This record gives sequence, structure tokens and C-alpha cells, in this order.
Amino acid sequence: MTDNSPRLDHVVLWVRDPVAAAGFYEEAVGLEPLRLDEFAAGKVSFPSVRLNDETVFDLAPFSLAERMTMVPGAAESAGHPVNHVCLSLRGVDFEALRARLEERSVPVSDYSYDAFGARGAARRSFYFRDPDGNVFEARHYE
Repeated sequence: MTDNSPRLDHVVLWVRDPVAAAGFYEEAVGLEPLRLDEFAAGKVSFPSVRLNDETVFDLAPFSLAERMTMVPGAAESAGHPVNHVCLSLRGVDFEALRARLEERSVPVSDYSYDAFGARGAARRSFYFRDPDGNVFEARHYE
């Protein structure tokens, strides 16, 4: 890639069980798991799931918190999820995500309409939680 404009590279989510979390993101959300075998073999500290060609969600176990020493207080971030992460999807993928969540009895919010986001007003959006309590918004613009 030659375009070096700012982009979101990754989001680290604190999870109780990275393998179970990866399963949720694969089966319910439709994201590709990465490095699961390496994590299970103890070769890497956490697995990830791919959101798109440029962005992944890292699934960090709470036990990793004690190693978060890059800035003072970083270890205390364990267990404090961000307010929410928003996934922007095509309309057909938006509908498929909601259907997969409902099939798995994952509670979803009512639809919101014309909520402001990075690309202006989104036609529809809804919210759901992953098994670790992280809140996600799904939306589509077209």
C-alpha cells in the first residue's frame, strides 16, 4: 500500500476467553479469525479477527494486562471497554449481521435512523454487545 493517509489499524478488546471471543466474532459477526492456532500453541499473546484489509480487532486476555507497561496506568485499562466501536457495513451485510445475531439470541437494540458518523448521516444503525460486554454499533449509509 502506498497511501499513507491516517487509518484505523487495530482496536484491542479485553476478553475473558480469546478463543471463545474469536468464535463469536467469526460466527455471529462474520469476521475472519487470525492466529488462533498460534495462540492455542502459546506462540502469540492473543489472537485477532480481521475487520477489513486494513483493520483488525485484537482479542487480548485480561491476563495480558500486567504486561501493559508502555505508559503509566496502561495495565488499569483491563476490564474498561471503550464506549462502543462502530462497524460500517453495506446494506446487505448489515441485514446479514443482524440476522446472525438474532439467530444466536444476541440482544440487539431497536434501529436508529440518520445518526451522524464519519461519512455523514447513516441510514440505519443498531447496537449489540459481544460476550465480554464490549458494545458495538452496526450501521449502513446507503
